[in-house]
Amino acid sequence: MAGRVAIVTGAARGIGAATVRRLVADGWSVVAVDACADDPALSYPMATKADLDALTELGAVTTAVADVRSCDALASAVDLAESTYGGLDAALAVAGVVGGGAPHWETRTDTEQAVLDVDLGGVLNLARVAVPALLRRPAPRSGRFVAVASAAATRGLPKLAAYCAAKAGVTGFVRALAVELGDSGVTANAVSPGSTRTAALDASAELYEMAGTDGFVEQQPVGRLLDPEEIAAALAWLAGPESGAMTGAVMVVDGGLSV
Repeated sequence: MAGRVAIVTGAARGIGAATVRRLVADGWSVVAVDACADDPALSYPMATKADLDALTELGAVTTAVADVRSCDALASAVDLAESTYGGLDAALAVAGVVGGGAPHWETRTDTEQAVLDVDLGGVLNLARVAVPALLRRPAPRSGRFVAVASAAATRGLPKLAAYCAAKAGVTGFVRALAVELGDSGVTANAVSPGSTRTAALDASAELYEMAGTDGFVEQQPVGRLLDPEEIAAALAWLAGPESGAMTGAVMVVDGGLSV
């Protein structure tokens, strides 16, 4: 994997941070992107710049503070990858938030908009600025666009209607993008995690007025929550050249939640 370059959004903690760690361990250079700012429309704190900066201790990591709702900010991060490391081979759209806690018609509109804009819009925005960079690599290419969806893409979750809609949108988008990319050598895929130990799962438990996240365990046949590193392993494989036969696919890594 030596010499390959990736950009990862939502990189400061959770699945994003685990993905950065996995890629660096596999020999990648990474531009790690995170907004590092709280959102008043959401009920829980976001990652901090200190969380993001801690990733530089891994080695070949350059950080960029950017909100995935801004194409201009993401374009600057892509420019940073090309200017610092000479190009881009994989773009991983990991940034995501959760919000809700009430039926759709009773949920704050700004909360639902934040979920849609980050979880779906952020994926589209990254593709808009990163795919041209992936295509700038000379042929034959092995460029990869990989997004994080969710078991919620195919499973109706009460009080999280916008989240379900956004994640279903991600899976539809990668299928369309895969067709558009065709035989360019750049592929588009998604990973759908189940309940994973993250700040977003903690927030989900609070939205459901649960005492903790243990209640999510019984939904998964494996009988436990997933670790971010397990999702990162799937993302890293899809980002690599070995996954060239897969495009437009949704890799399910959900502990059996969707069975």
